[in-house]
Amino acid sequence: MESDARPVPLDDGRNSRIAVVVMGVAGCGKTAVGKALAMAIDARFIEGDRLHPPENVARMARGEPLTDELRAGWLDAVGQAMRAAISVDENAVAACSALKRIYRDRLRRAEPSIVFVHLKISRKEAFGRVGRRRGHFMPASLVDSQFATLEPPGADESALSIDATGPISDIVAAAVTFLEVERSKPAE
Repeated sequence: MESDARPVPLDDGRNSRIAVVVMGVAGCGKTAVGKALAMAIDARFIEGDRLHPPENVARMARGEPLTDELRAGWLDAVGQAMRAAISVDENAVAACSALKRIYRDRLRRAEPSIVFVHLKISRKEAFGRVGRRRGHFMPASLVDSQFATLEPPGADESALSIDATGPISDIVAAAVTFLEVERSKPAE
C-alpha cells in the first residue's frame, strides 16, 4: 500500500465497528495483508502470533503442531484483544490462522461481529514462503499440519476467500469491498 493512502470510511451511521480476522495457513500473508487492511480501514492491528503463550511458541519452534486444547487460550486472547478494540469504538483487524470452524466460533464468542478474510495459498507456495522467513518461530515442517487442520470457511460464515498470491493492494481492495457489503446487510 502507498503510505499516503487515506483510510476508507466505513461508518454507515450505525456507529458499529468492524472486526476482521485475516486467516489462513502459515505463509499465506496474514500479517502483511492484515497490516495493510488495518491501515486502509483505520483499524487497530492485532498480531495473533504475539499473543501465543511461550509454551506454544516453544512447541511450534520444535516442529510440534498445536492441539485444539493448546490453541484455546491463544484464541481467547485474540478474541479478547478484538473485543477490547471494539469496546473503545475502534475497528480491529487481527492476523490469526483460525484454521478450523471451532476456532472461528470461539473467536465469534468473544466478538460476535467478526468477519473473516481467508487467504488461500497452495501448499507449495506456503512451504516456500515459510522456508524463506527468517526469525519466525514457525518452521516449514509445520506447513503440512496447517493444511491438514484447515477447514475453509463455510457458506454460512461471513467470510471472503481470496487468492493470497496476488498483490497486497488488490487483496486489500477486495477485502474493503467485502466489508462494505457486510456492513450494508441489515442487522440480525
